[in-house]
Formats: sequence, structure tokens, C-alpha cells
Amino acid sequence: MEKQQVVVIVGPTAVGKTALGVKLAQDFNGEVISGDSLQVYRGLDIGTAKVTKEETMGVTHHLIDIIEPTEDYSVYEFKQEATKIIDRLSKEGKLPIIVGGTGLYIQALLYDFNLGSNTITDEELLVRNKWEMIAKNLSKQELWEKLDKVDPAASKVIHPNNQRRVLRALEVIELTGVSITNQQKVDFLDLDQSIYDVMLIGLNTDRDVLYQRINQRVDMMIEAGLIEEAKFVYDLGETQSSKGIGYKEFFPYFKGNINLEEASQQVKQNSRRYAKRQLTWFNNRMTVSWWNFVEYPKSISRLEEKLKAWYKG
Repeated sequence: MEKQQVVVIVGPTAVGKTALGVKLAQDFNGEVISGDSLQVYRGLDIGTAKVTKEETMGVTHHLIDIIEPTEDYSVYEFKQEATKIIDRLSKEGKLPIIVGGTGLYIQALLYDFNLGSNTITDEELLVRNKWEMIAKNLSKQELWEKLDKVDPAASKVIHPNNQRRVLRALEVIELTGVSITNQQKVDFLDLDQSIYDVMLIGLNTDRDVLYQRINQRVDMMIEAGLIEEAKFVYDLGETQSSKGIGYKEFFPYFKGNINLEEASQQVKQNSRRYAKRQLTWFNNRMTVSWWNFVEYPKSISRLEEKLKAWYKG
């Protein structure tokens, strides 16, 4: 059985992933699936650089604005939903184009890892029911303290308010004896091992140019209303969405601990650091074909020729 063909566009922020996704979708009868962990939230538009209606150019985009910013969203949920969309698009003769910089989302989608299945064994069900019963009689903090005793590595990265992840971590450590954090570590992955026939496109540019573009983008976001959007997120309290870069840096400003200039500089610095981590992550995990359309826009014709030769649709 032939593997389904998918295009995946990755890379740091501010290098043109959104525009390329739209162009390739127009040229190859495709639709875009967002691979960004924050664009799933309704109302979080500016800080996530969410594609606007005008920017879509009529191309359908999936997994954007699908949950409220007070809700949690997991890698497993992304994989389940994105897989269904890919199956449907492939049957309709359309090319699925995944666009995003969230490495774990891309990795989970392309490879057949066990991220928590709907079908569980009797033993797993007993352990799950046990911890759910325990949780009913404990506060979130008390449940988290139980996790801290048996799996301190997990408790360091899971907030007490995220009860679902706390419960999952407790299940995993009891069933396997191994921390849930260790189970998410994966070595370098060959694209031939993917469950799909993947054209993996990475966008990047010279580091100085990239950092300048990131700084400019943050200034533009602030002019467009980022501070008001960050205040909205701040007022939600402790949520998964509140941990996003572009929002959390303003929280000390809202508390009166720093001024606005310091907050905006922190957004820029964290955005640059995140871009560096994104590049390192993809270089260390997968074989990416890197392109620099920021400085060499005409080279996009070479990419399109490469895609024409690869695509069987």
C-alpha cells in the first residue's frame, strides 16, 4: 500500500511559513493543516501570528480556532485530528500541507508513536480508574504532591492545575516504572520511517536577518494590539495558553513589576531564543531540506519543480 503524501513546512518564526503554505496549496490543489500549538486557541490571534482571512487567499486552513483559551490541548489530540484530516484530503485527491514550528506536533504526526490510545488494556483501565477515584478526594495540589513523590522529573514540568497531565503521569509511572518525561525522548528520525511519504521543507535565513525580522514582527504585533490580547490571557489565570511566548512576558508589566519597554524587549529576546531552539530541534531530529526565501525569493521556483517531480496527485 502506497503511503499518503504530505508536505510539511517547518522552521522558526518570521521566515514565511504561512505564505509558502498558501502558495503551495494553490499550486498543488492542497489544504493547510496548522501544526502550531497556540493557533488552536480562539481569540489568540496577534501573539500567535495566526493567518488572517486575507492571507489565506481562499485556501482552507484546519486546526485553527478550535478550542477556548481556557482549555488544554495535547499532542495526542493534535495527532488524532490531523490524521483524520489527512485521510480525508488524500481521498479527495488534495495535498495535505502541514505548516508549523511545534516540533513535537510534527514528530507525533509523522511517526507511529504511542501517545495514549483509545484502546487500553484491562490493567491500564484499572490503574486509570484507581487514580481517577483518588483524584476525587484530593485537591489538585495534593494530587500533584503524590506525583512529586514518585516522579519528581514529571512534577517539575507539569503544573498542579493541569490535573489531566498529572493523572496521566501517575498512570505511566505505575504501569511502566518509567517517567513520562523519558518516554517523550526520541532519537534522530529517518523520513523513510515515517507513516507518510513526506516532503519536509524547512525555512530559514541568515541569523542576523532572522533576529531583525523577529524584532520587527514583535513591534508590529504591539502596534496591532498585542498588549490588549496579552491582558486577556493574563485575566484567564493559570492556563496552558498563558505559557505562550508573546503573552507571559507582559504579566510582570500588568503586575507593575516592570515597564512596557522591558516587557517588549523580553518578548523579542524569548522569541529569538525560541527560534534558535526550533532550528536546533529540527536539525537534531530530522533530515530537513532547508530553503532561504527571505534572501533568495526566486529560488521558490526550484522548490516547486522538486515538488512537481515528487507529487503523484
